[in-house]
Parts: sequence; C-alpha cells; structure tokens
Amino acid sequence: MKLKSLILGSVAAAGLSTAGFAADLSGVLTSLDVCDSLGLSGLTISSDTNCLQISGGVEYEFNWGNYNESIAIVPFAGLKNRDASSDLGLATGDNDWNSKVVSWLKFVGTASSDFGPARAVIKLKNENKTVFVNGADASDPTKNKDVFIDEAYVQVGDATVLSVGRKGSIFNKGDDEAFNFLGLFAEDKEDKGVIGSDEYYGFFPAVGGHVIQLETSFGDGIGAKVGLEKLDAKGTLVGVLDYKGDAITAHISGALGGILDGVEGPEDNYAIHSGVTAAFDQFKVRAAFAFGGNTRANDDTSFYNGLLSAQGSFDIFTIAASAEVLSFTDAANNRETGYGFGGSIGATVTEGVALNLGGRYFADNAADTAAGYQVAVQLVADVTETIKLTGELGVYGRTDATVPAVVAGESDFYGSAKLGWNPGGGFSSSVGATVQQNGAYKVTFKAAKSFE
Repeated sequence: MKLKSLILGSVAAAGLSTAGFAADLSGVLTSLDVCDSLGLSGLTISSDTNCLQISGGVEYEFNWGNYNESIAIVPFAGLKNRDASSDLGLATGDNDWNSKVVSWLKFVGTASSDFGPARAVIKLKNENKTVFVNGADASDPTKNKDVFIDEAYVQVGDATVLSVGRKGSIFNKGDDEAFNFLGLFAEDKEDKGVIGSDEYYGFFPAVGGHVIQLETSFGDGIGAKVGLEKLDAKGTLVGVLDYKGDAITAHISGALGGILDGVEGPEDNYAIHSGVTAAFDQFKVRAAFAFGGNTRANDDTSFYNGLLSAQGSFDIFTIAASAEVLSFTDAANNRETGYGFGGSIGATVTEGVALNLGGRYFADNAADTAAGYQVAVQLVADVTETIKLTGELGVYGRTDATVPAVVAGESDFYGSAKLGWNPGGGFSSSVGATVQQNGAYKVTFKAAKSFE
C-alpha cells in the first residue's frame, strides 16, 4: 500500500475542513500524485517533482551434513560434481555446515524530463556466509561483505535509455536453458545455459561495474543496446541486438575486453552469445550458441558451446529432448570436444500431482576417458495451496572403471526430498534433504522475503 493512502486517511480522520487547510492540502495532494502520473506503484514516497520507490529483500540458507568433498561425474572441465562424504578417506569425517544471509535494499528516485523519466538508482547489499568443513571454520573472509553499494547509477529516457554509473551488464545470456527436467551436464556448469562466464577458462570478458550504456527500441519488438562496461578496470565493449515477439524471442550479444589500455593482457578476450526460442501451440523449440577466445598474439585459446532443445505438450504428457556440444582449445592449439544429450517425459497423474522421468549423458573425444550419466524419477505434489512436496530418486554413473578411489563403485545412487512453503506476502521457505550411496548427506533450509 502506498504511503500516501495512510497520509490521506489520517488527514480525513482529523476532519480538516477549513478553507486555509484546503488550500494547503491541495499542494500536498498534487505532490502525492507524482508517482501515479509516472505510472509507478509499490512502496513509494513522493515530493513535488520526484517519486521514490523502495524495495528490498532478505534470503537465508543453512546446510548441514557430511558433503565437503566433490567428485566430477565426467572428467571434462569438472562437469557436474557430486557431493562426497569425507568418511571415504579424504578427511576426518566430521560434519560440515554453512550459514548464509543475503540482504538488499534498493531506492529508485524518478522524475519527469524532456527526454522521458529520469532516474537515480541506489542498491545497498550485504552478504555474510560462514563455512565449517569437518567441524573446523573454513570461512573465506573475502566472501563476507559489510553493507556495500551494489548499484549506483543515473538513467534517463523512455524508448531510448541512457544509463551511467555502477550497474549490471546489458549482455544478454537468455534463451539457452534446456527444456528436459534434468537439463544437461555442461549446461548445469553454467548455471543453466551455454557457456558465458569467467568460470570457464577465462574466456569471457569482465562486464558490468562502471558503465556507460545506451538502449533503444525500434518498435515491433526489435531493440539494440551498446555499452562501455568495466570502466573501473581495463574496459569492455558490449553490444546486443534482440527481438521479442508473441511467439519468438531471440538475441545476439557480443563483448570485447581490454579495450582501454592498448597493451596485451589476460583481459584481451571476446565472447559471443546467441539464443532463440519459438513457441507454437503445444510445441517449443530452443537453440543457443556461444563462442569466444583470446585476441592476444600467439594464443589460440578458444571455446564454443551449443545447445538445442525441444518440448511437446500433449494432454497429460510433456516430452522434451535436448543435445549439447562443448569444445575448447588450449594455448598450444590442442582441442578437446565433448557432447551430451538428455530427455524427459512428464505426466500429470492427477490434479496437483506430476511425475517426471529423465536422463542425461555426456562424453568427450579424448582417449581413455569416461562418459557420465544421470537417470532420475521425480514426483511433485501440491499438498495444499501453499505447500509443495518434491521427491527424487536417481543415480549418477561413469562408464569406465577408472573412478576416483574415494568412490565405492562406478555409480552413486541418491534420494532427495524437499518441502516448500509459499504462504504469500512475498515469503517463501523450504526444507530438504539428500542422501547418497557414497555416504554423503545434506540437510538444507531456506527462507526468503522480498517487498516492493
């Protein structure tokens, strides 16, 4: 509810009816209408010329168990690590746990200008995480941050928008998530999508930070963006062309790093990311591709990663299939390529109850290496309107016998269950547990609340 509703209600309750008060009140009413005239809602405060929107949130996560080790399912770029118990010989076997709190508060001040809405944005954030491994404090002090300014920028415009300051990147990495419920191995490494982050081989240019960005809409769903980003470091040039229609969304994004200093260094790299999603009646099709590398002389390091996914919905059934390829070349021009595929079938058993069955696989072309797979069945049930139960049984496996010594066998069966509660009001929480054949186990509790 807007603060002005409270103010107006208080004024009415006070019975202010004199002519003098009526004249003074007219000015107040005019200022309180600034947010409405700008089309802004939520928690707002207004002056004669500006509307201030306030939003924020808190997220909490706690994990406990014995899960501090990890094992790569596929020995290819560390794809999809499994948790592993330290009882298997890597450490003492004591319990592990961590606790994490993330909070943020955002202020957006908006006023009218001759070029469209003019905004000033400030976002304050706090992150705090403690980590215990085998009962000993292993927290990373660099990961714990007191309240800091996460965003601070000015912005003006409507169809064409200019943004300047500390801000996130305009680089678009959407339209690249597989439709099958398990996803794909390389896709998971990127947190759902084709590769496009500095977690991979240092190919992706640094983006965001101090920026100067220009975004414009040409109409009919076509838009373009260009920006100078990471100006607080070596600088990155970013460009985006995208389309949003009723049935199709598509984009292509490019980034070129190290543009400011004119000297060869690790920041001299580039990346391209593209994706398209088409939805027609009960069918969906998606394709995404990313590639990048270094622009330095005598360094041929590069990568490419592609994904293709399709989904069809038929009455109570949903069928999805996906495929991916991941390839990279090191500085000596040695190329290694991996490929994967996955599929799933989902069925609505009854109202509020759904069943998913799926699998995924990944292998590479290197000699004497293993392929990895996962097969799982999942049940999702709406216990009440606000409570949802999710259970999953599955197995991770490798196709060879050269598994790490800490794994008792070539496969690892697991079971998990999660109870989610969403009573409304922006509050959500869940409690879940996972148990694995190799001895690892983890209990997780999450809670979050946001407001705007």
